[in-house]
Amino acid sequence: MHNIQLAATQIVQQVLVEGRNLNQVLDESLRRKSVWTPAQRAALQDLSYGTLRFYGQLNAVLNLLLHKHLTDQRITYLLLVALYQLQYSKAAQHAVVDYAVRSADMLNPKIRGLVNAILRNFLRNQAELLAQAALSAEGRFNYPVWWIDELRAQYGERATALLDAGNQHPPMTLRVNRQRATTAEYLEQLAALGIAARCIEPDAVLLDKPLSVDKLPGFFDGVVSVQDAGAQYAARLLDVGKGMRVLDACAAPGGKAAHILERAGVAAGVEMVALDKDEKRLQRVAENLQRLDLSATLLCGDAAHPGEWWDGKPFERILADVPCSATGVVRRHPDIKWLRRKKDLASFARQQAEILDALWPLLASGGQLLYATCSIFNQENQEVIDSFVVRQADALRLPMDLPQQGLLPNDQHDGFFYALLQKTA
Repeated sequence: MHNIQLAATQIVQQVLVEGRNLNQVLDESLRRKSVWTPAQRAALQDLSYGTLRFYGQLNAVLNLLLHKHLTDQRITYLLLVALYQLQYSKAAQHAVVDYAVRSADMLNPKIRGLVNAILRNFLRNQAELLAQAALSAEGRFNYPVWWIDELRAQYGERATALLDAGNQHPPMTLRVNRQRATTAEYLEQLAALGIAARCIEPDAVLLDKPLSVDKLPGFFDGVVSVQDAGAQYAARLLDVGKGMRVLDACAAPGGKAAHILERAGVAAGVEMVALDKDEKRLQRVAENLQRLDLSATLLCGDAAHPGEWWDGKPFERILADVPCSATGVVRRHPDIKWLRRKKDLASFARQQAEILDALWPLLASGGQLLYATCSIFNQENQEVIDSFVVRQADALRLPMDLPQQGLLPNDQHDGFFYALLQKTA
């Protein structure tokens, strides 16, 4: 176990100190550990994600246990990982402490005694330490203070529920390909295999427990895809009809473009153009479309600079799933909480406005553009749209069939914002 502890320690340190993306660092670590079993790989993912998910609390507890900051950062992050295990995992406490001491011995033998003392002190005074940690905002909510303050300012009493929702394990939701099966038919297939699930949206099936895709019937045959229920609203709201030319302007990894094509059907003759400025991410779009036996024109280009890739033919529908702070999906990406800065919101808002202004001339008269983010902050959502309709006299915001203005995170879906705009001239 101490090898897994050490690997998790390195991952957490690279995220928090170097500002690296958690998924990327984790993937690199797993590639280096090709001999690890699936259980060991799952354990490493849990330690890495869990430590970052509850970093605010764990760091507050560690500061209470330490008389001064450790000069060896590696030991600091080792202790955070071990504290996560002691607080949240099912591992035997004595084993966690023992492995942490062994790991410390490999990193810095002079501090192994301190590591042992700190962790045993935590076990003796666990309840009191956790109560003291919760007195600070970061220790209570596991977010940076600016994030907490911003949500409180925007959502008032609802902020606490939003903060707590972001610390839960995310639901696993499937999108049933209506060209291959109905939702009811797929639920029957799951039930036959003893897999508990329920329908929560027309094409969305929520699993009671997450599963690896190789255990999902029909996954490799394109019957289902993994896609959050909130993300599935995009295809429904855009409502693509027969023969339309459609642009998915920030397409990777391709889930929304695929859903649009699935809903329309091959016979509809929809011309889909999937654009992304990252060649590697565009390859993921190609792979997803291939698995689903769908076709689209793939273009590598920047949505903010259509002069570099647009052929001059207008689109009847445009999906602008723009880059954003991703604050609505933090339970899937807990590193976001600690990598984002308040100033990033304004930076994203400028980028979003630039993309909207650039894409609007590509939309046919009477056509519709769906603006989408996975952010829950107004600066990237309502404020961007309000400013845009002021700048564009021919932009009309249409009503949408949504349970609320924006989809806030809950036990069924992540947080998303949508705005449907029609060109009136």
